[in-house]
Amino acid sequence: MPQFIYSLLPTRLEMLTVGPEREAEVVRQHFEHLQGLTAAGVVLVAGRTQTADERTYGIVVFVAQSEASARQLMAEDPAVKHGVMRAELSPFRVALWSGTGPNDGGA
Repeated sequence: MPQFIYSLLPTRLEMLTVGPEREAEVVRQHFEHLQGLTAAGVVLVAGRTQTADERTYGIVVFVAQSEASARQLMAEDPAVKHGVMRAELSPFRVALWSGTGPNDGGA
Protein backbone atom coordinates (compact mmCIF):
# COMPACT_ATOMS: atom_id res chain seq x y z
CA MET A 1 0.00 0.00 0.00
CA PRO A 2 1.34 3.49 -0.78
CA GLN A 3 2.97 5.41 2.05
CA PHE A 4 2.68 9.12 2.79
CA ILE A 5 4.06 11.61 5.26
CA TYR A 6 2.56 14.81 6.53
CA SER A 7 4.50 17.38 8.44
CA LEU A 8 2.83 19.53 11.04
CA LEU A 9 3.71 23.05 12.11
CA PRO A 10 1.98 24.90 14.95
CA THR A 11 -0.08 27.83 13.68
CA ARG A 12 0.73 29.72 16.88
CA LEU A 13 4.19 28.93 18.22
CA GLU A 14 3.39 30.17 21.74
CA MET A 15 0.89 27.32 22.17
CA LEU A 16 3.88 25.07 22.88
CA THR A 17 4.73 26.95 26.06
CA VAL A 18 1.71 29.03 27.12
CA GLY A 19 -1.13 27.62 25.02
CA PRO A 20 -4.74 28.20 25.98
CA GLU A 21 -6.88 25.26 27.06
CA ARG A 22 -8.62 25.03 23.66
CA GLU A 23 -5.34 24.26 21.90
CA ALA A 24 -4.35 21.77 24.60
CA GLU A 25 -7.69 19.98 24.16
CA VAL A 26 -7.27 19.83 20.38
CA VAL A 27 -3.71 18.48 20.76
CA ARG A 28 -5.07 15.80 23.12
CA GLN A 29 -7.68 14.86 20.50
CA HIS A 30 -4.92 14.83 17.84
CA PHE A 31 -2.83 12.42 19.92
CA GLU A 32 -5.78 10.11 20.60
CA HIS A 33 -6.72 10.17 16.92
CA LEU A 34 -3.19 9.11 15.94
CA GLN A 35 -3.19 6.41 18.64
CA GLY A 36 -6.31 4.92 17.07
CA LEU A 37 -4.82 5.03 13.58
CA THR A 38 -1.64 3.41 14.89
CA ALA A 39 -3.60 0.61 16.54
CA ALA A 40 -5.44 0.10 13.24
CA GLY A 41 -2.14 -0.26 11.36
CA VAL A 42 -2.58 2.94 9.35
CA VAL A 43 0.02 5.12 11.09
CA LEU A 44 3.52 3.67 10.96
CA VAL A 45 5.23 6.33 13.05
CA ALA A 46 4.34 9.74 14.45
CA GLY A 47 6.28 12.17 16.56
CA ARG A 48 7.61 15.67 17.00
CA THR A 49 10.80 17.49 17.61
CA GLN A 50 11.59 18.29 21.23
CA THR A 51 12.05 21.98 20.55
CA ALA A 52 9.62 24.75 21.47
CA ASP A 53 10.72 27.35 18.95
CA GLU A 54 10.46 28.07 15.22
CA ARG A 55 12.24 24.77 14.47
CA THR A 56 9.39 22.74 15.98
CA TYR A 57 7.53 20.32 13.72
CA GLY A 58 5.84 16.95 13.82
CA ILE A 59 5.51 14.12 11.32
CA VAL A 60 3.06 11.35 10.62
CA VAL A 61 4.08 8.49 8.32
CA PHE A 62 1.14 6.36 7.24
CA VAL A 63 -0.39 4.16 4.56
CA ALA A 64 -3.36 5.03 2.37
CA GLN A 65 -4.97 3.69 -0.79
CA SER A 66 -4.37 6.89 -2.77
CA GLU A 67 -3.19 10.46 -2.49
CA ALA A 68 -6.83 11.56 -2.26
CA SER A 69 -7.48 9.27 0.72
CA ALA A 70 -4.17 10.35 2.28
CA ARG A 71 -5.21 14.00 1.92
CA GLN A 72 -8.56 13.20 3.54
CA LEU A 73 -6.87 11.40 6.44
CA MET A 74 -4.60 14.41 7.00
CA ALA A 75 -7.56 16.83 6.86
CA GLU A 76 -9.41 14.75 9.49
CA ASP A 77 -6.57 15.11 12.02
CA PRO A 78 -8.14 17.23 14.79
CA ALA A 79 -5.09 19.52 14.96
CA VAL A 80 -5.43 20.27 11.24
CA LYS A 81 -9.23 20.38 11.18
CA HIS A 82 -9.35 22.90 14.04
CA GLY A 83 -6.49 25.06 12.73
CA VAL A 84 -4.06 24.40 15.59
CA MET A 85 -1.47 23.02 13.14
CA ARG A 86 -0.75 23.44 9.43
CA ALA A 87 0.00 20.27 7.50
CA GLU A 88 1.77 19.43 4.27
CA LEU A 89 1.42 16.05 2.55
CA SER A 90 4.04 14.23 0.48
CA PRO A 91 4.30 10.74 -1.00
CA PHE A 92 6.82 8.78 1.06
CA ARG A 93 8.51 5.40 1.21
CA VAL A 94 10.17 3.92 4.26
CA ALA A 95 13.52 2.60 3.03
CA LEU A 96 14.80 1.07 6.29
CA TRP A 97 12.95 -0.10 9.38
CA SER A 98 14.76 -1.19 12.52
CA GLY A 99 12.04 -3.49 13.80
CA THR A 100 12.30 -1.95 17.26
CA GLY A 101 10.65 1.12 18.66
CA PRO A 102 11.77 3.67 21.21
CA ASN A 103 12.86 2.08 24.47
CA ASP A 104 11.44 4.87 26.65
CA GLY A 105 7.79 4.21 25.88
CA GLY A 106 7.68 6.95 23.26
CA ALA A 107 6.02 9.55 25.47
